[in-house]
Amino acid sequence: MAKSIGTMKNILIPTDFSDNAWNAIIYGTSLFKNIKCTFYLIHVHPIQPYSGSESTMFVPPEIREESILKESRGKLKSLIEKIQKLPLNMKHTYETKAMYGFFTDYIKQEVIDKNIELIIMGTKGASGIKAVSLGSNTGNVITKVPCAVLAVPEKAKYSDPKEIGFPTDFLLGYDATVMKKIKELVMMHNSAIRFLYVASKGNGLSLDQLKNREFLKDFFTDIAYSFHTLTAKKIDIAVQHFVESCNLDMIVMVTKNLNFIERILFRPKVERISYHLTVPFLVIHE
Repeated sequence: MAKSIGTMKNILIPTDFSDNAWNAIIYGTSLFKNIKCTFYLIHVHPIQPYSGSESTMFVPPEIREESILKESRGKLKSLIEKIQKLPLNMKHTYETKAMYGFFTDYIKQEVIDKNIELIIMGTKGASGIKAVSLGSNTGNVITKVPCAVLAVPEKAKYSDPKEIGFPTDFLLGYDATVMKKIKELVMMHNSAIRFLYVASKGNGLSLDQLKNREFLKDFFTDIAYSFHTLTAKKIDIAVQHFVESCNLDMIVMVTKNLNFIERILFRPKVERISYHLTVPFLVIHE
C-alpha cells in the first residue's frame, strides 16, 4: 500500500529541462519543504524517428543512444547544480537518471522500482490560449500511471496552499485511503478545503449523492471546509468561477471519475478559462 502524503519519501519529477519543468521542481520542493523526501529527477529522451539523412545513416543505434544519454546526464548534472543554489533543505535528497525511449512506460516502471508516492510534473502544452490545456506526456501519466500526480502549470507561483478546491459530482463513493492522502496534505499546510458541485440544472441531489456528501462532512469534520454549488452548462467555466471566488491555491481530484476529470483538465480551450495556466492540480488514484 502506498505511503501517505504526510510521510512521503519518494517523489518523481520528470524533466525536459524547460522553464515549465523547472517551475515544477521549485513548486514541489517548496510544497514539501518540511518533509523528508527523496526527489528522483529523470529525463526520458524520446526515440527520434529515423530521418534517413546522411549524417545519421552510419551511426549505429546503440552508439547514438549512448551519446544521447551522455548529453542527458550532463544536463541533469547541471540541473542538480542549479538546485544546489536554492536555499538549502537538509530534508531533501536528489537522485538523477537519464533514459531513452517511451516516456509513459519508463514512468510506470520507475513508480514501481522506486516505490514512488507522487509524480510532480509541468503541464507542458498549456501555453497560449488555443493550446490544449495539458501536454500529452502529462495527460498520459494522469490517465495511464497508477500514481498520484501533481500537475504544475508554468505560471503557477508557489504559495502555501491555504485554499484547496475539490470539484465533485457526489456520484461515486469516496475511498477512505484516498481521502486520507488529501486530508494529510490539507493538515500539512493547515489549509481549508472547498467542495464544488456543478449542477447542470436546478435539481436537488439524489439519496446516493447526499450520502456521499455526508461522508465528506464527517471525514473532514476537524478541518475548515465548505460546500459550494454552481449551476452551469459547462464544468470548466464553473471551475473558473470557483477558482476566482475562493481564491484557490490548488485543485484536488480523484481519478475514479475520469470522465469528470477530463472535462475539467483536458478540454478547456476557451479564452475565459485561465485556471489551467495558473493553478496546480493534484490528481489521486484509488
